[in-house]
Amino acid sequence: MDEVQYLDLVFTEKSICLFEKNKYILNVDSGSTKTKIKNWIELFFNVKVIGVNSYRPPQKREKREKIKLIMKNRMRYKRMIITLKPGYSIPLFPYK
Repeated sequence: MDEVQYLDLVFTEKSICLFEKNKYILNVDSGSTKTKIKNWIELFFNVKVIGVNSYRPPQKREKREKIKLIMKNRMRYKRMIITLKPGYSIPLFPYK
């Protein structure tokens, strides 16, 4: 099975509100697919995934001249919204 690269949880105001609905937002490498992420999360965290949605965050714009807006490099990650079955959860902070 292929490894998943660059995986981390996103802690924003929106993502914290989604934790209550059993949804988690992750930043993932742009080459990762939905099925690869789903399989990896089910194996690693021992949970059941209902759905996976993905999107790319908008590109940043940088103003260099008065008239032209120059686009920076494309984002190198995707955001995945993982929906789990009721009763399952992902630990947010590892135990020590």
